[in-house]
Amino acid sequence: MNIPNSITLIRMIMVPVIVWLILAEQMFAAFIVFALAGISDALDGLIAKQFDLVTPLGTYLDPLADKLLLVSIYITLGIQEVLPSWLVILVVSRDVLIVGAIILTSLLGLSVTIVPSKLSKLNTFCQIALAALVLGDIGFDVGFTEGIELFVFIVAGTTVLSGLTYILQWARQNS
Repeated sequence: MNIPNSITLIRMIMVPVIVWLILAEQMFAAFIVFALAGISDALDGLIAKQFDLVTPLGTYLDPLADKLLLVSIYITLGIQEVLPSWLVILVVSRDVLIVGAIILTSLLGLSVTIVPSKLSKLNTFCQIALAALVLGDIGFDVGFTEGIELFVFIVAGTTVLSGLTYILQWARQNS
């Protein structure tokens, strides 16, 4: 296993730690570990591209780690009633829809190439930023409530739009 894939696996191991810290209401520590996970995401991609270490495993593992991180954190922040339940349902449903479509396509013996769009990348960035804002706001006791409320609607919008682009992309390839 190469270095970028090892870093991705470490990020996946961080997920239960972050969830536990959030459930234990240790938001400052959760923010720090979440920030480290974010740095590891950038680092593994940079190393893989810079040193030509992109592997088939890594192309699946990295987005899986991202989905695991975001879905777990959104569900946990929803359980803690820090994020609205409707947003958690929206974010999780989009990811389940994407993964379900890929599995269904594979089971049917069809091929599908899912290419993340700029909107999808923006959505991922917004989802990460909202989670970081919430964890940081509570962990550092900043009081950034209005900014977070605005960001909730931005994440909702990018989540819906990027979900629709994935559905259209999948439908075009399989019609």
